[in-house]
Amino acid sequence: MSKRPRSRTAAATGASGARCTVTVCRGCCCGTPAKVTRLDHEAQLTDLRTALAAVAMVRRTGCLNACERANVVVIQPSAEGRRAGGRPVWLGEVNDPGATADIAAWVAEGGPGLAEPPGVLDFYTFQPSRRVGAELHDE
Repeated sequence: MSKRPRSRTAAATGASGARCTVTVCRGCCCGTPAKVTRLDHEAQLTDLRTALAAVAMVRRTGCLNACERANVVVIQPSAEGRRAGGRPVWLGEVNDPGATADIAAWVAEGGPGLAEPPGVLDFYTFQPSRRVGAELHDE
């Protein structure tokens, strides 16, 4: 069974609850040149917002308490993706434009539950502690 969205138009034009949410950590370590020197952090956030404007909400957040994995990006499934079994995907060490582009392409295809992520994202995926994961959902 394909994990492609049934209707890209529906995914792109749905209410905010029907869209994926991409949370980009910009707390104490993520997004700071002192921790990750080789990346233009603001450009990364701008690139995600530009690429996903029609299909996902991209938000900046404070520290997600996974500082050892800076920069952290969390992809939360759309309502349709959650119904299809998708769960939040935590990505760490997202420190190059190629990874950002892979994330944007995956989310544009539907994200968790609706589209298979590019295989390269397996290298970035990690499981946060239960406490940290719960904090993201409480915001």
